[in-house]
Amino acid sequence: MPLATVHLVRHGEVHNPDGVLYGRLPEFHLSELGQQMAEQVANYFGERRNDGANLVYLAASPLTRAQETAQPLAAALNLDVHTEERIIEAENRFEGMSGVKSRLRQPRYWPLLVNPMRPSWGEPYAAQVARVMEAVHHARAAAITLASGNTDPERPAEAVLVGHQLPIWVTRLAAERRRLWHDPRQRECTLTSVTSLDFSDDTLTRVRYTEPCADLLPGAANVPGA
Repeated sequence: MPLATVHLVRHGEVHNPDGVLYGRLPEFHLSELGQQMAEQVANYFGERRNDGANLVYLAASPLTRAQETAQPLAAALNLDVHTEERIIEAENRFEGMSGVKSRLRQPRYWPLLVNPMRPSWGEPYAAQVARVMEAVHHARAAAITLASGNTDPERPAEAVLVGHQLPIWVTRLAAERRRLWHDPRQRECTLTSVTSLDFSDDTLTRVRYTEPCADLLPGAANVPGA
């Protein structure tokens, strides 16, 4: 059975001095630190390729911060960047606001908080998992096809998808058969982190996680999606 790995990479730090929950808003670009993160995660995958990893497919969310994170990866891996709508950030009724925590004290926003397990303020967690996994299986199949000339059956075909924290995190929770409802402050999905899904044919066999830019995280601005 063909082996494949799909790596879910979160984008780098965004220039966001006002602390806006940017969601799907356009034109939120990487900061200088975010650009450094993008280069560093590209070097991480470039070194893996030089060590024999069969990295053959690259896609990114259409949002600016994901596309900008993907560009150094494309250069390092000599791959085109496919735009993948299914890994876009989650819909969120608080999109565009700053100081969301303080706004939650205002009664007019309380109706949005009636069901945090869904969640009631945005796109259901289960819907996010469904669309991201569709993209994952598309990338898995594309990588297997592109790597069909690989003579080593033990070396998986590999794809990289550059996306956003919340969709990646709930997809990992689902893969690990954990509940989707969670505390946003406890997500293990830092900036430019890599969540890797290993497959044997279409069966998920393992979930792995690494932080190639761990040394750049202290002091980085991080506004989690809701």
